[in-house]
Amino acid sequence: MNSDSMSSGTVEIDNYVRFDAVQKSYDGESLVIKDLNLDVQRGEFLTLLGPSGSGKTTLLRCLAGLEKAPSGTLKLADQVWQDEGIFIPTHQRKVGLVFQESRLFPHLSIQENLLYGYQRTPQSERNLHLDEVVQVLGLADLLKRTPDKLSGGERQRVAIGRALLTSPKLLLMDEPLASLDMQRKAEIIPFIKRIEDEFKTPIIYVTHSVDEVLQLVDTMVILQSGKVANWGPVEEVFSDVRLREVLGDEQLGAVLETSVLEHDEEFGLTRLDFMGQTLNVPKQNLAVGQNLRVHIHSKDVSLSTAPPAGVTSVLNILQAKVKKVGILDPKGYSIDIELDAGQPILATITRKSLANLNLKPGQSVFAHIKAIKMIHQVEGL
Repeated sequence: MNSDSMSSGTVEIDNYVRFDAVQKSYDGESLVIKDLNLDVQRGEFLTLLGPSGSGKTTLLRCLAGLEKAPSGTLKLADQVWQDEGIFIPTHQRKVGLVFQESRLFPHLSIQENLLYGYQRTPQSERNLHLDEVVQVLGLADLLKRTPDKLSGGERQRVAIGRALLTSPKLLLMDEPLASLDMQRKAEIIPFIKRIEDEFKTPIIYVTHSVDEVLQLVDTMVILQSGKVANWGPVEEVFSDVRLREVLGDEQLGAVLETSVLEHDEEFGLTRLDFMGQTLNVPKQNLAVGQNLRVHIHSKDVSLSTAPPAGVTSVLNILQAKVKKVGILDPKGYSIDIELDAGQPILATITRKSLANLNLKPGQSVFAHIKAIKMIHQVEGL
C-alpha cells in the first residue's frame, strides 16, 4: 500500500491490487464503505484492523466478487475486475479464500481436498503445485487422513493449502485463526509466514487480534466507519496519537524492531539493540543477532527532561524527542505524547505532568519504560 491509496480516481500500477469503492451500504442506512481506496503490492502481507462494523469483511467480499460496490473500480495488475459496466464473477477472479472455519469436504481425504481446486485450474494457469504447498505447510503426514482426524490448526493449514493450489493472484483471509486456541494459533502462524516468504502471493488478512498483527505483518490498514483511518508500517500505525479510539486503550503503544545483543545469564536478562540504544527484557531463547519485535504500552512509558540523577530501578531508558502532542481534552486527565527515538514511541501521561514538563515538539526527553511485552515468536517464525 502506498500514498496514492489516499487519493481518488483509478491509478494503474503494475503488479498491484487497486480498489476504489465510492460507496457500499446496506438498506441505505448503515454505511459500510465510503470513499475507500486501497493498493496492495505483489508479495505484500497487508492486514485490515478495525472495530466491528468498520467494513473489513465487506471489503474482502467486494474484492472476492461476493458483493458488488454500487460505484467503484477494482483492478489487479492489467485485469479489471470491476468498473462501470464490468463485473467479473468470483469464479473468474483467481482469488483464494480462507475463512474462520476450514470448510473442508468431510468425505474427501486431505490430498483430495487439496487437489479439489488444483484439478479445476487450467494447466497453463497452475503456478503452484501439490508437492511444494505440502512441503511449505507441513502437510505430508496428513494426506491420507480425513478432516475429522485433524486438529483445528491442521484443518486450517489444509484450507490454506487448498486455496493456494488454485494458484490465486490474491489470497484473502478472513479471521482464519479466530476459532483456534492459543496453542493452535502458535502452530499455524509460522506456516502463514512461510507463504509470504516463499510464494510472494499478495495477502489481505482480516483480524481482530493485535497479537496476530504483530506476529505476522509489516503493513497494516486501520479501517474506521468504512474509511482508511491510517495505513503504513505496523510500528508507525500503532504509535499514531490519532488512533486511540480505533485501536483501544489496551492496544495503543509502540512496536519496536530490535535484535539480540547478548544474554545476561547471571540476572536472567536478554539485552536488545534498538537503533543503537539498549533495552533489557526477560531472557529469550534467541540467538545473538536474531530479530525480535516488542510492544510497549503507552501507559508503561513515563517521561523526564533530564537523565536520572541517581540509581533507578527502571532498566530501560531511551533518549528521544517529542514529535507530537495529542489533543487536549479539558475533561480528561491524560494525554498521548508521540516520541521519535528512531522509531515512534508513544507515552500516555497526565495533563498535570504535561504542564509540569512543558513539553513541546522537538524537545529532547528521556523515556522511562516500565514494562516491555514480547511479541512471542513461536518456533519457525
